[in-house]
Amino acid sequence: MSGSDTFKRSEVHGGPEETTADKEPIHVAITYKSDGTITRYRGGQPYGEAYRTEIIKYEKGKSEIIFGMRHGKDADGKRMLSGKILRAQLYDRALNPGEIAASAGTETNFVSDEDILAVITDSESTKRNSIKSRIKELNEKANHFRSQRKTKIYSVAARSSPGTTYVLNRGHALQPKEKVNPGSVKAVTGPNANFDLPADAADSDRRKKLAEWITHSSNPLFTRVIANRVWHHHFGTGLVKTPNDLGFNGGMPSHPDLLDWLATELKTNGYSLKHLHRLIVNSKAYRQSSMPNPKSLEKDSDNRFIWRKSPTRIDAESLRDSMLTVSGKLNTAMGGPGFRDVTFRSLNGTTYYTPFDKEDDSLNRRTVYRFSPRGQRSAILDAFDCPDPSTTAPSRSITTTPIQALALLNNAFVLRMAEGFAKRLKEENRNKTNEQVIRAYELAYGRRPDQEEIRLGLTLSKDHGLQALCRVLFNSNEFVVID
Repeated sequence: MSGSDTFKRSEVHGGPEETTADKEPIHVAITYKSDGTITRYRGGQPYGEAYRTEIIKYEKGKSEIIFGMRHGKDADGKRMLSGKILRAQLYDRALNPGEIAASAGTETNFVSDEDILAVITDSESTKRNSIKSRIKELNEKANHFRSQRKTKIYSVAARSSPGTTYVLNRGHALQPKEKVNPGSVKAVTGPNANFDLPADAADSDRRKKLAEWITHSSNPLFTRVIANRVWHHHFGTGLVKTPNDLGFNGGMPSHPDLLDWLATELKTNGYSLKHLHRLIVNSKAYRQSSMPNPKSLEKDSDNRFIWRKSPTRIDAESLRDSMLTVSGKLNTAMGGPGFRDVTFRSLNGTTYYTPFDKEDDSLNRRTVYRFSPRGQRSAILDAFDCPDPSTTAPSRSITTTPIQALALLNNAFVLRMAEGFAKRLKEENRNKTNEQVIRAYELAYGRRPDQEEIRLGLTLSKDHGLQALCRVLFNSNEFVVID
């Protein structure tokens, strides 16, 4: 209520519970009399008990009228009305009960469609229907245009001329000394750190010089950083553990000569990343078995000297894509706009996202096409350490938590994929449970099951259904870990 003074002038209405507001428009009226009496109406009839409170006056020209703000001691942080206001009217006096009823359309001055049709002629009825059709058509066009309206996007644009930078006397912004010309880090030996640009050079010239400095053939860091990141991608950790820092504060390379050699290979082969990827995946180090060796484990438990292939859990995006592939639901469409598995609404300058999952082929594309809002992370991706999109991630965390097992059992997306997986098995092997179990292992693990696995799979399928077996396969180490 207006001027509630921390809810002192708002009281619980005491009326019956609202049950039809989600099905039809509701007429609500509130009168605020000069003696402080507040009366509420619903559908033209009194709603709850009227009560009297102190009257409050507002200074002319310095007050606002706001509709849609919810008051009450239980409102907490959800004060904004979540419903839709179709029409709002404000009067300069408190209406009497008869006027409230008339406003709600419950008095005899309200004329229904049936009453109109009963008194108009056929030609008038035809004209009326034509006008109503035209109104409907215009409303549909208006809604279409509203949906096509471009969303306002806030961005930061670089100035064409950043201006001149000065050395500040004792850091005082109002005491500039000598000018500073654009340049790079002199501690990096090799390329010239002086860009040979004037102090007031344009932004485009500065960026070009910086790009040339970074990619200069004598820059010792450029190819090493790239080679280390590619190695990190294939082995789960780089030759230098800190991919964002190859300086004094970063880690030491486990194989410095190998890092130098890979950097040289990249440079001498025209900076071809394809060549570097092929070189690594064809190497003996990459093609090793993951079987443990007790003596090696004792000396190098972290496998920094790459004496075996370290078992690696697949990343969150690949896990989602794998379930889509196995279930036969993967939409392989490439390019174009991504998909959104969240609904969103804007309120007071803030956008709120609500995730959802439903059977929709457009939502079954590879995760690389997923719209990833910073305000709402995917539950299944988040459980498997998908990085926060609002920050940089030089390397991914790899955790093992109960939440991961629970997500693979109960997440809505996983349940839908398990259902699709079971449906695929039944379609490929009708009424042959034994063949369905074998095919399930072939699709999920890429191998045939042994006799014990077949027996357990048949028992589980018989007792709890084929979908339960599919969920178990999704939740197994063999599905989520690459040996």
